[in-house]
Amino acid sequence: MNRTYAILPAILLLASCGKKEETAVQRTASAAPVAVQTVSVSQDEWPAVYEAVGTVRARTTLTISARTMGYVRELKVKTGDRVQAGQLLAELDARDMEAQIRQAEAARNEARSAAAEVDSAAASAKANLELATVTFKRMEDLFQKKSISNQEFDEAAARLKVAQAGAGMVLSKQQQVKAKIQQAEEAVQSAAIQRGYAKIYAPFAGIVIEQRIEAGNLAAPGAPLLVIEQVGGYRLETAVEESRLASIKPGTPVTVVLDALQKSIPARVSEIVPAMDAATRAFTVKIDLPGVAQLQSGMFGRANFVLGVKRTTAIPAGAVREEGQVASVLVAEGGVARNRLVTLGQRSGERIEVLSGLSATEKIVFPRPAGLADGARVEVRP
Repeated sequence: MNRTYAILPAILLLASCGKKEETAVQRTASAAPVAVQTVSVSQDEWPAVYEAVGTVRARTTLTISARTMGYVRELKVKTGDRVQAGQLLAELDARDMEAQIRQAEAARNEARSAAAEVDSAAASAKANLELATVTFKRMEDLFQKKSISNQEFDEAAARLKVAQAGAGMVLSKQQQVKAKIQQAEEAVQSAAIQRGYAKIYAPFAGIVIEQRIEAGNLAAPGAPLLVIEQVGGYRLETAVEESRLASIKPGTPVTVVLDALQKSIPARVSEIVPAMDAATRAFTVKIDLPGVAQLQSGMFGRANFVLGVKRTTAIPAGAVREEGQVASVLVAEGGVARNRLVTLGQRSGERIEVLSGLSATEKIVFPRPAGLADGARVEVRP
């Protein structure tokens, strides 16, 4: 008996809900139809676009290395810094090089002092040779006239030979001293050049993208210190499938989309790397980019290549409602608005490509009245 009374309210509640739902359906069915306009789903000729993703990279990237060994005394820049051409980047400890310069200069000064002494000896040897030559000629005349003895003539000839030998020795000494001076000069220049290597300058204006050494570290010749990329010259490097490469050549126009900058940039293919990546079966295609503000190496980019035309289903973009990742349109079907979920493709001006969800015979509600929902009665008007 108690169970009967417990079930009765539930039956009454269900009956009440059924009546309410029936009433709502009746209200919907009896509501006046909404006047709408429709457009037909059409087949359009669109550019056949192939999209390849890639990364923005600098055209010129340079690894800065030391040309001499020494400890890094001071590092003037760090990663992310912008530098100008000729700007001092790092300085090595040059005390050893300064000592080498002083030693080379001391050797040069010593050679120059020896040169002064040799020049004095050369002047004396020259005068002695001239005197011996004049004396020998005079004695030779007297000897021919039988005015002097053989002994006196032989002594004059011997003095001439000694003077000639002395002059030759001094001349040889002069040449040796000149060679030492030249050698010392070159040693000074070499030491000065090595000292110059202690200061490392930027070869061009750019950005420091990597720092591989710290102050106090030992820098060795050829060991990387910094990596700098040149500003103002960037390109997009993309991976293009092997099957698409036949349609892409150097000079091919392409549209580059940079999502981070929200920009589309017209560009051209500059280079195709002939070696293929065996893992991805793709070639690297390089696209030169024009100067764009805030463009940086490492940015993500998409390259759109137009490879012909295609027939595709298209509708007005304003007829589509997008909520997150879900896109839908309203179709007028038997006097009722029906919601259709669609998959979208490319956009071209005011029209958008529909990949799935619509057939060619359907009529799309456009413009879409505010508040028009799925199941509402509609009246199509021209």
